[in-house]
Amino acid sequence: MPGHERQTFVPVLTPAEMQQGEVSIPDLVDRAVGELDARTAPVDAIVGFWDFPISTLVPLLARRYGLHAAPLEAVVKCEHKYWSRLEQQQVIDEYPRFGLVDLDEPRLPDGVRYPGWLKPVKSYSSELAFHVRDDEQLAAAVAEIREGIGRLGRPFEWILDQVDLPPEIAEVGGQACLAEEALSGARAATEGYVRDGEVVVYGVLDSITYPQRSSFLRHQYPSQLPDRVQKRLVQVSERVIDRIGLNWTTFSVEFFLDPTSGDVSLLEINPRHSQSHAELFAHVDGIANHHAMVQLALGRDPELRRGKGPYGIAAKWYHRRFDDGVLRRAPSPEEIARIERDIPGVRLSPVPEVGQRLSELPAQDSYSYELTDVIVGARDERELVDKYERAVGALTYEFDD
Repeated sequence: MPGHERQTFVPVLTPAEMQQGEVSIPDLVDRAVGELDARTAPVDAIVGFWDFPISTLVPLLARRYGLHAAPLEAVVKCEHKYWSRLEQQQVIDEYPRFGLVDLDEPRLPDGVRYPGWLKPVKSYSSELAFHVRDDEQLAAAVAEIREGIGRLGRPFEWILDQVDLPPEIAEVGGQACLAEEALSGARAATEGYVRDGEVVVYGVLDSITYPQRSSFLRHQYPSQLPDRVQKRLVQVSERVIDRIGLNWTTFSVEFFLDPTSGDVSLLEINPRHSQSHAELFAHVDGIANHHAMVQLALGRDPELRRGKGPYGIAAKWYHRRFDDGVLRRAPSPEEIARIERDIPGVRLSPVPEVGQRLSELPAQDSYSYELTDVIVGARDERELVDKYERAVGALTYEFDD
């Protein structure tokens, strides 16, 4: 990032501390404050780009130190899936039918039809999100959600206690379950930021799933959608972000859409940019999206540049396995280095370790397991696909089922 040589980044909390198991938000805040107060140098900005609880820790800590960050209430409006839908209803029509599900007597809410998605009002990385087609699948999904909802729901309720909630959200709390009618079509996302109340969308990305599955195959930038569709995505993003009240922060908004008709439907709003996209923006624009996060936290205008990178298109691919298993052989560092050397613009990051059971990997969706994250930069989409297929074709994984 421009100016990084003049900045010192100090780790305060680790991802493991913040995202593994059930966390205590007060303990994390106390630990972070202890780290920051022990420093002799001043704290000029606090940043974070992961999901909950990091997304809420940033505004909590920034408020304590008088620094720029999004209002906690606006962040919670994004993080609470039901509250987010209620806010969206006020300014757009592009969202699915939705409603709350009683975890003790599960049935679809009035007006919501199968097929649908069942998810806690607080989750991330599609954790405990289930596609249901009938009452039997609904009951099975509710049983799993009921078992695991407290891991994030209980810490989230502590955050809710820090916000002046409307009665309908105070009554729901943080351990409720939401049902939404299933959306279909292509997937896309916008990324942007809000500086001093001004909403700026700086990128539109395509989110492409595996055939006949809901798991992501790749995110690619820039989007290959028609301009009129991209403009629609930008307009909807601007309206909902303005309504939510985010400020001095990056954001991303996820959509389903029909590229032919231009119809769009909003999936979710994230009060942060995607760290998964950082190298994509660096490859295409010559500057990672992390730059916007840091500049905003310092109270500055990001002034992002466009199209100054070495590639015309870039993608993060998710090389997955759809069955559980214990990893017995993974690509060696030497194999990885050889593939990256032979295919310019490719970077490989294996996810599981030898001996690890895939179902024990953290932050996976409900239907697949990541084997390798593959970053690819290319001239065009055709070369993008070719480089990926050559790279994963050279990888060797072996499993015991």
